[in-house]
Amino acid sequence: MSYSNFTLESVLTTFQLEKVESAGIFSQTEPITPSDYLTTGLGKKVPLAAAIGTEKARSELIVADILVELREKFDHRISFFSGIDFNVDIESDLTGVCDFLVSLSPGQLFLEAPVIVLVEAKNTDVKLGLGQCVAEMIAAQRFNQEKGNDIPCIYGATTTGVDWQFLKLTENNLHIDIDIYPIRQSDRILGILSSMVNQSA
Repeated sequence: MSYSNFTLESVLTTFQLEKVESAGIFSQTEPITPSDYLTTGLGKKVPLAAAIGTEKARSELIVADILVELREKFDHRISFFSGIDFNVDIESDLTGVCDFLVSLSPGQLFLEAPVIVLVEAKNTDVKLGLGQCVAEMIAAQRFNQEKGNDIPCIYGATTTGVDWQFLKLTENNLHIDIDIYPIRQSDRILGILSSMVNQSA
């Protein structure tokens, strides 16, 4: 089994998480104006990714650009990785490949703790990524603890590139923001991701 085998129901049961669903958990977050480069790029790439219609296209053309912009906003003080093996606990099935993860470490040669944000890309429905994203968040929690770099919250996002949904894990309490943020609100998406970095730092 791996991250991709978990559903939201199975991950909640397996790891005995308390789930809270709320609207607007991140709604008070200050938006961050995207760069002209990102705005222009998204204008070209969002329709293209939608036309291609694959998870890979959405990841490469939209999600990666958002995370590159996030890294730029923090002057490269954070790192992000795409498509890497994140094998943390084989016995608990916390193994597999993460679409994207963000670390507070600036190093890009290998992943260092603390991992703060996991982003799971899906082709059509953000809800399909919830179970997998939560499993990766639990793995990040354990990874950070093992490295002696424990932080209070792990954040997650599941996205089609066009739609984004955000999560927060504190100990065994999982908070799911039931609001969906569309890519046309890229300023708000950047603001939420930036607040996650700031709250973890």
